[in-house]
Amino acid sequence: MAAKKKAAKKKVVAKKAVTKKKVAAKKAPVKKKAAAKKKATAKKKTVSKKTAASKKKATAKKAASKAKVSARKTTTRTTASPSTTRPRAARKKSAHKPAPPPVSSHAGPVPGIKPYIEKKGEEYMSEAQVEHFRKILNAWKRDLMEEVDRTVHHMQDEAANFPDPNDRATQESEFSMELRARDRERKLIKKIDEALMHLENDEYGYCEACGIEIGIRRLEARPTATLCIDCKTLDEIREKQRS
Repeated sequence: MAAKKKAAKKKVVAKKAVTKKKVAAKKAPVKKKAAAKKKATAKKKTVSKKTAASKKKATAKKAASKAKVSARKTTTRTTASPSTTRPRAARKKSAHKPAPPPVSSHAGPVPGIKPYIEKKGEEYMSEAQVEHFRKILNAWKRDLMEEVDRTVHHMQDEAANFPDPNDRATQESEFSMELRARDRERKLIKKIDEALMHLENDEYGYCEACGIEIGIRRLEARPTATLCIDCKTLDEIREKQRS
């Protein structure tokens, strides 16, 4: 009986040892995982500490560079001349104002007559405008008449019977060119007279085709104009098509 009890005890002890070994084998991987986690957390803490230190160093460097730049600016301000360190209000007063664009000394074909400056709310072809264009037309007509007189005197003075036929041919060609120019000017004088008549009859400055205003700037460029810019372009297109 005693031997049986001892054998039973040995079996129980052996079973306990086996169960302990099994439990220890099960707990070993869990302990390894916990140790690995502890190591990873420790590494993360060291990395975060290093990054924080590097950030502090970078901020310190930036602050030092800013301080150097501000120190340089203050030294340049103190060493600058009083003309550069004057207040902004004085600079605004002494600022250079751009010069206005120069007004042309002549209006259209007549030199010496300034362009007409319209007033705000001024009626088209007012008395001042009519007087301005009458002055332009009369001055233009006077210049053309003087040119005609000069041409006549020049032809009378230069007329001569050259023995060389080549010289006579060149003289005749020059005279014919001058006569053509004077003929064009004669026709232009006729147009100026018609424009002066329109001024007297209060018909000057309006298109003969459509009746709208020709415009002061167009009339100053061509005082004898009788068509507006649109009707004139259409007329030129028709002439091109006919030719």
